[in-house]
Amino acid sequence: MSISTIILAGGRATRMGGIDKGQILFQKKPLIAHVVARLIPQTDEILINANRAIEAYKTLGYRVLQDEIADYAGPLAGMQLGLKYASCNYVLTAPCDSPLLPLNLAERLQAALTKNNADIAIVTSHGNSYPVFCLCKKSVLPSLNNYLTRDGRKVREWQESLNHVYVDFSDCDDAFTNLNTQEDLNNLETKLKTATTNQPREANSILKAINKQ
Repeated sequence: MSISTIILAGGRATRMGGIDKGQILFQKKPLIAHVVARLIPQTDEILINANRAIEAYKTLGYRVLQDEIADYAGPLAGMQLGLKYASCNYVLTAPCDSPLLPLNLAERLQAALTKNNADIAIVTSHGNSYPVFCLCKKSVLPSLNNYLTRDGRKVREWQESLNHVYVDFSDCDDAFTNLNTQEDLNNLETKLKTATTNQPREANSILKAINKQ
């Protein structure tokens, strides 16, 4: 199964003071650079949805797509672009502020999608769902187009209108931590630094759990 990926970096980032979230530094690299590094081994094509800092995103070497719907329509606008322009029949979506996403994200979503003959596989962890982490068949594009035409903007509502399956990633602690503010970012950096510095025998334990295959 060939998979294209669209990284969602097109939001306003209002809780981050309006700073383009994908360009914010985490461990001395832009957040999106961490995401790209984790997705390269998992996917056959990477696309980026961005509405600002376009030239900065282009330096990563991937196609950058701007929303075709006006006024920051939200994650579904980026998902629509991925489904429309992907060269593969399956599209993985992930936000630009997920620097610790699992290295087997695509593999596990793909397995669930195939096993359940579903159209969309969606991440859950510890009882919470994360709709922007999902794997879709490209054939769901007409459904999304229709939903957006009716001014629908809720990712979960659209996904649950189709044949979907939830996939549990509760074994991947911190992989889906919401980095909505600078404080969230600082807290995660501190947590990782503390795990490495103060627990040498368990160094990188957080990352090992996240990367578990």
